[in-house]
Amino acid sequence: MARVQTVDTSGPTAGTPATPASQPTIDFRSPAGAPAWYAPESVAWQVYKNPISLFVGGITAVLLELGEPRVREGVWGHSIFPKDPITRLRRTGLATHVSVYAPRETATKLIRGVVRMHEKVRGTTPEGEAYHANDPVLLDWVQATVGYGFMEAYAKWACPLDDAERDRFYVESEPIARLFGATGAPLSLAEQRACFEAMKPRIVAHPIVFEFLGIMERTPALPLPLRPFQRILIRAAIDTLPGWTRAQLALDTPRWRLARWERHLVGALGALFERLAIRSAPPSQACLRMGLGYDWLYRKRKPVA
Repeated sequence: MARVQTVDTSGPTAGTPATPASQPTIDFRSPAGAPAWYAPESVAWQVYKNPISLFVGGITAVLLELGEPRVREGVWGHSIFPKDPITRLRRTGLATHVSVYAPRETATKLIRGVVRMHEKVRGTTPEGEAYHANDPVLLDWVQATVGYGFMEAYAKWACPLDDAERDRFYVESEPIARLFGATGAPLSLAEQRACFEAMKPRIVAHPIVFEFLGIMERTPALPLPLRPFQRILIRAAIDTLPGWTRAQLALDTPRWRLARWERHLVGALGALFERLAIRSAPPSQACLRMGLGYDWLYRKRKPVA
């Protein structure tokens, strides 16, 4: 087994924006023994611990969401992201970690707040289609894109997963998906593929997709040591998309392709952060809450069957 590297720091998780003072402080370490919606032995606890694949997978998920016209209008027209991307990225990162690692009561409270906020997000696309953020069809698509983005980025750039582990990942997500209202979200790899196939005709290129990528290239979203790699990681996110999606979003061009050496670099970064336990980060703090070593997740090379 590879040696586990450890870091004890009060700073932000590498690859994840820092939590600003204006955001709620979440205690991932207590109360002792309080279960999360996902178990420590879950595939999800493995997948969401790696900040490199989280950054890559988060962008992959957003690109899939922005390709669907109703979701795009809801996300872009009702979000602070275009004007304040750092705050939006921090909120999203915090919500992701809370959903996976925080005690159930904490995660449920946060998710219910998100659902209440989404209730106000509604309108009409330029093409005349009505949308509502809490529409179950759109919630199912967002849940599918989030699951695909984070899991496939992890499998591609950090640690391979087989199809059985992918199925487990989707099954594990059901309680959280239901809390968000995504009652028809995929619960298996086959269902995810069917969901994507059904949505395929609706995924189209749009200037907002390129506006989003431009903002991500300009915004210092990573800690300083990783910032030189940010544009490469953005291209890795595009590389993680299904091939047909890259084509339909007009991203299958030399401008957005990874060079061979860049692929090796992203894989090396992903492998490094599979071994790099950051004691102050939510995954490590959650392990301590459950009576495990803070580096427990980083000593496990595969999810427990």
